[in-house]
Amino acid sequence: MDLPLDREIAEFGEFIILERGLAGNTRSAYVFDLESAAAYLRDVQKVTSWSQVTRDMLLDYLDDLRDRGLESTTAAHHLIALKMLFRYLKNEERIKDDVTEVMESPRLWKILPDFLSEQEVIDILKAFPEESDDPLEVRNRTILELLYSSGLRVSETANLTFKAIDLEEEMIRVTGKGSKTRLVPVGKPALRQLRRYLELSRPVFSARNPANPALFLSYRGRALDRERIWQVVKLAASRAGITKNIHPHTLRHSFASHLLAHGADLRAIQEMLGHANIATTEIYTHVDRSKLISVHRQFHPRG
Repeated sequence: MDLPLDREIAEFGEFIILERGLAGNTRSAYVFDLESAAAYLRDVQKVTSWSQVTRDMLLDYLDDLRDRGLESTTAAHHLIALKMLFRYLKNEERIKDDVTEVMESPRLWKILPDFLSEQEVIDILKAFPEESDDPLEVRNRTILELLYSSGLRVSETANLTFKAIDLEEEMIRVTGKGSKTRLVPVGKPALRQLRRYLELSRPVFSARNPANPALFLSYRGRALDRERIWQVVKLAASRAGITKNIHPHTLRHSFASHLLAHGADLRAIQEMLGHANIATTEIYTHVDRSKLISVHRQFHPRG
């Protein structure tokens, strides 16, 4: 019989003190990290026991930590706690498979998430048709357009205010990590969609709560949180028939990758992403394997 997430954490906490002889403060640190993971899995992934948890869910959780601005070392600690818990659950025969066995830490933090091809981005956007007049469809399409057009973190998207949009200058003011603000360009298609949202959808949503300054609102006029935006992306990927592990950070990664592939300067990408260190930007960039093959065949004497 499956036990609740928190019950398993409590029993694991007792185990590492009684059986492993770890110090009380070490136990507290592990339990704290695991309770954070449990809250995410329960609220976002809607699971009730650790036996229901998949590797993709844990990868999504680690990406959520990144969106919250946590350092890689902190994320690695969370993963270590999860690996210890799953090893314990497997040994106790509480779960059939240990989904963390192939997850390496702390190097995992630098493994790139699945990225999207340009066609896959188009397919995801089409999940909410551009011509739709349904307020929710228009809102959801606008969220996707902005995530990809401006490379926003999911937390930054959730925190956007109505006044952050400058349609004339074609820019948005984004508040990122450390409460630092930056101006980010918005592409023409995203601007068109933003105008449709502001004309057709937001007035419908804000009627119930006119004082709410948030850009993206629910039908009841409440600001959308990270979890709801996450669900919008997952729904779009499902409708598009994309089986990759897609989440909001995938669109941010694709934004940077596609800019680089089309010749954008890495420093400019760094500024748009809001990275303090250029090394962080390099993690988000990659060279398409097909392009590598093409270059090799073109320039290698025996290609």
